[in-house]
Amino acid sequence: MLNPDLYPVHVRPLSAEEGGGFLATVPDLPGCMADGETEAEAMAEVREAIVAWCALAEESGDKIPEPKSYNPEDFSGKLLLRMPKSLHMHLSEMAKNEGVSINQLINMLLTQGYERKEEKKRVA
Repeated sequence: MLNPDLYPVHVRPLSAEEGGGFLATVPDLPGCMADGETEAEAMAEVREAIVAWCALAEESGDKIPEPKSYNPEDFSGKLLLRMPKSLHMHLSEMAKNEGVSINQLINMLLTQGYERKEEKKRVA
C-alpha cells in the first residue's frame, strides 16, 4: 500500500501574478503537484495528487520512483557559506557583543528562523 507521507514535498507561496496561495510539488514524482489557498491545504491536496500520480503510473505500466530517504549520517553538520563582506562584518560584531562565536550566532539565528517557519505551518 502506497504511503504518500513518505515522499518529500516542497511548498512555496505563489505570487499574486500566479494567483496567490501555495504550490506543493513532489520532486521524486515529476509533474506531481497541487495548490491550495493555505500551505496546509496545498499539503493535503498534494497527498491526494501523489496517490493519483502513482495510480496512473501503475495503470500505464510505468515504474513508480521510490521516495528518497535521508539518512542523518549523510550530513556532516558542516557547510561552506559565502556571504557579502558587510553581512560577515555585522554578524561578527553581533557575535562579539553576545559573547559567542560567529558559528554559534549563525546557528542560533538559523534555528530561530527555522522554528518560526515551522510554527507558521502548525498554526495554518
